[in-house]
Amino acid sequence: MAVPQERLDIGAVEIHADPAGYAGVLTPAALAFLARLHRRFEATRRQLLQARRERQAGYDAGGLPDFRADTAAIRASDWHVAPIPAALQDRRVEITGPVERKMIINALNSGAKVFMADFEDSSSPTFTNQLDGQLNLRDAVNGTIAFTSPEGREYRVNAKPAVLVVRPRGWHLHDRFFSVDGEPVAGALVDFGLFVFHNARALHARDHGPYFYLPKLEAMEEAALWDAVMAAAEDELQLPPGTMKATVLIETLPAAFQMHEILHALRRRAVGLNCGRWDYIFSYLKTLRGHRDRLLPERGQVQMTAPFLKAYSELLIQTCHRRGAFAMGGMAAQIPIKGDDAANEAALAKVRADKLREVRAGHDGTWVAHPALVPVAQQVFDEYMPAPNQLGVLREDVQVSREQLLAAPNGTITRAGFDNNVEVCLRYTAAWLDGLGCVPIHHLMEDAATAEIARAQLWQWLHHGDLEFPDHAPIDFALFDHAVAAHTHRLRDSRHPGAARADDAAALLSAMTHADQLGDFLTLPAYEQLA
Repeated sequence: MAVPQERLDIGAVEIHADPAGYAGVLTPAALAFLARLHRRFEATRRQLLQARRERQAGYDAGGLPDFRADTAAIRASDWHVAPIPAALQDRRVEITGPVERKMIINALNSGAKVFMADFEDSSSPTFTNQLDGQLNLRDAVNGTIAFTSPEGREYRVNAKPAVLVVRPRGWHLHDRFFSVDGEPVAGALVDFGLFVFHNARALHARDHGPYFYLPKLEAMEEAALWDAVMAAAEDELQLPPGTMKATVLIETLPAAFQMHEILHALRRRAVGLNCGRWDYIFSYLKTLRGHRDRLLPERGQVQMTAPFLKAYSELLIQTCHRRGAFAMGGMAAQIPIKGDDAANEAALAKVRADKLREVRAGHDGTWVAHPALVPVAQQVFDEYMPAPNQLGVLREDVQVSREQLLAAPNGTITRAGFDNNVEVCLRYTAAWLDGLGCVPIHHLMEDAATAEIARAQLWQWLHHGDLEFPDHAPIDFALFDHAVAAHTHRLRDSRHPGAARADDAAALLSAMTHADQLGDFLTLPAYEQLA
């Protein structure tokens, strides 16, 4: 794990970047707190990541995920999570976005019940992005956040903002700008530690948490690590046990088989699970990368109505409501289409249909990526969910088997779908390398999860061989290389985000796609090239 050569020691933490302008966040006390978290929990984190690698080796050798035999008693017994705070009782519409100053204000003012401030998949983790995000959230918590555009327009938070929930990075990512005892600190601990040190007491005083979304968990032991980290932070910050609350994103295939166990590990602080649909599709591809009989059709054909996704969604609802936790729906990636009323209405119709499916199934709320979609989603949930939530919808009719969660849907791979995967992955990677973590492409808000779907599908289609388009033309590396070259040329000569990093993105995408094994995460090798 390489770290930049520039180094500044502040107490127990080495900072491998210029900390000028961040003295209010990078205080000696805050960094000492971060160092204590690292020293206490890093060994466990590494053990859990090794357990991930061992499980994946078993899947690559022909094994398949399954419900755990050693935790059957947890699934069978009766227990509930702790009472859910009043501030989170109604979560019918949540908006997500990166921790950029203007976006935070717009999201808090959007009319959504909750704003998930994202240090993860919609953020590119440059030093300035992450530290600016900490400053921005500190100001948001303190009620002083404001922004003036270059045109002179002023932005301030209104009197009834959304409830703030923070998503730190996943356990698999290190932070190359912070190290302790010569080891990089986990990105999750950097994001969590700095945020709670500066904001937890103020949020607790207002009965607003702090609250978190926890990403990319694969097993109950990883949830238990988060519980231990939060308990240690509560103890150090002199907060009552269980003050910090968490919603877990079920966005990996292994986690779908451990939903009861994950809630149980976090039962004193869990408030719900979320259908992180895009990362879940990516995880399906990655987990089953060695199984030719589990290939998915192009991503535009993989909708939540597909049997394996419907089973996952309904199992999540049943699991959560049995345990007294909320079952949150997934992200609508559509964004408004300006200048084309017909196309815009078609996009909004897709959003309405998606939200109608969720609320009728029993979800307690849903996600959108753009403020303009908040009233669209809210209208649907207001009509079909007049109460604050649907905890009483137990879905006892749901019976989901292992094979239902693993069954690949039917579909095709078209030339347009193949080409779109190349374009999306290339353009997103280039923008990410240039410091931008969410990118509008063809009227969809693409983030790391959707780019990962595109990358993983390309690898599988090319490496499993003998695949064809509907016209029987072969899907091969010659076609892939040509598409990469064509899109790189177009991006380089465009004004799209990341145009200056087009060649770097192309080299990375080509290397990862030609590699003999599908890489775990695009962001791991990309991180070493980050601006």
